[in-house]
Amino acid sequence: MKKTLIQCDFDLTVTDSDVSLLILDEFAEGDWRSLWDLYNKDKISLGEFNERAFRMVKAGRGEMLEFIKNRFKVRTGFPQFLNFCKKKEFRVVIVSNGLDFYIEDILNGLGWNEVEFHAAETTFNPTGLKVRYVAHDGMELDNNFKLSYTDLFLQQGYRIAYVGDGNSDFVPAQKCQCIFATESLLKHCKMNKVACIPFSNFNDVISGLGSW
Repeated sequence: MKKTLIQCDFDLTVTDSDVSLLILDEFAEGDWRSLWDLYNKDKISLGEFNERAFRMVKAGRGEMLEFIKNRFKVRTGFPQFLNFCKKKEFRVVIVSNGLDFYIEDILNGLGWNEVEFHAAETTFNPTGLKVRYVAHDGMELDNNFKLSYTDLFLQQGYRIAYVGDGNSDFVPAQKCQCIFATESLLKHCKMNKVACIPFSNFNDVISGLGSW
């Protein structure tokens, strides 16, 4: 029996809101949405979007963390999912295009500080945030951050169940043995006839993992 790993997205998967976009809406001093439009049209990379958009944010860490309080909810069943995986000895790893500082704060605040996660590294500066994606080997990436970890986990001999919601989840998810999909990821899977299990909450994921 292969060892099992659950690779899970964060924003709009664990949470019901994209926290990074909430931060940009509140604190970016400039037209970040035009950059978002370019990214969604595949005219700029995710790395370039984050580098340029978050450079417009000059607020401090504490101010931003205070702002996001009570502006998101955790998807139903996530604590039960973590307990289920612990009992089954499944390794849970959050791999997110979001920013490390708020993911860490949210997980710690909910008492889940032991959950492993990888996300964009954030450096705070009065002239604007510096955001970059650094792979496990120290290489800075412009795209495919999630995929880099999927490849690593496969190389380590894991069978992987992928849990995600977005466009950026589609490529890494296809390499996994099982896909739990909602929102855009679910649409991509259906459009491309990729087998997946739809979910609306983490109780659905628990049920789907029951036979693993």
